[in-house]
Amino acid sequence: MTISAIVVDDEQHARQGLIAALRVHPGITIIAECGNGQEAVQAVHVLRPDLMFLDIQMPRLDGFDVLELLGRETPVVVFVTAHDEYAIRAFDSNALDYLLKPINPARLARTVDRIEQRLQQDERDRYVGITTGRQELQAPLRRILVRDGGDVHVIPTDEVIYFEAADDYVAIHLPDRTLIKQDRLQRLADLVDPGCFCRVHRGYLINLSQLKGIESETKDQRVAVLKTGQRLPISRSGYNRLRSALQSSR
Repeated sequence: MTISAIVVDDEQHARQGLIAALRVHPGITIIAECGNGQEAVQAVHVLRPDLMFLDIQMPRLDGFDVLELLGRETPVVVFVTAHDEYAIRAFDSNALDYLLKPINPARLARTVDRIEQRLQQDERDRYVGITTGRQELQAPLRRILVRDGGDVHVIPTDEVIYFEAADDYVAIHLPDRTLIKQDRLQRLADLVDPGCFCRVHRGYLINLSQLKGIESETKDQRVAVLKTGQRLPISRSGYNRLRSALQSSR
């Protein structure tokens, strides 16, 4: 089997060293290099790799931040680091393996064997409809990465009032500002906690904690009234989802 992988490390020589060491393992194809956590999150969103070799200590977003931001989209993860004190936390994050720098070729070979076994098992499990231990990584999305010019914002989802679809972008409405992220509303709806967010309309995904009430404008038209005073349309299917979500939260 061919395994697509990305290598994430803020040190170029470390990335190049790992890529060179992987050349003797033709089953693994490196499809991207990332020099920081922000690039890693974006690469996983766009490229959907099977595997990620991930450094831990990086500026702004470390390896654990990357996993938290990816949530359900996290591929198989192998941490690669010069520091052994993170091992317990790494395995608590359900990483497949933990490699210490400099890379030992024999140790890397054992890791590659484990990667192949895991992905083969995942394929079998998907075929028969069984979930695997990797789902432990698939906790609801708690933070969102947003680029704004040269700045990168990490937004806790519980600070979001609502998400609004805008063609190939999503407007993220916060108490003090609105940020624009290149993304799809459906993808975010699939990733956030369904107990906290509800898609009330094809164009709107609301934070249930921000809902003040539901009002009827006509016999067949309802609106969600938010605590901010904003009024958002509710579709018929959105109303069914919202009613179910509110009943579940009681």
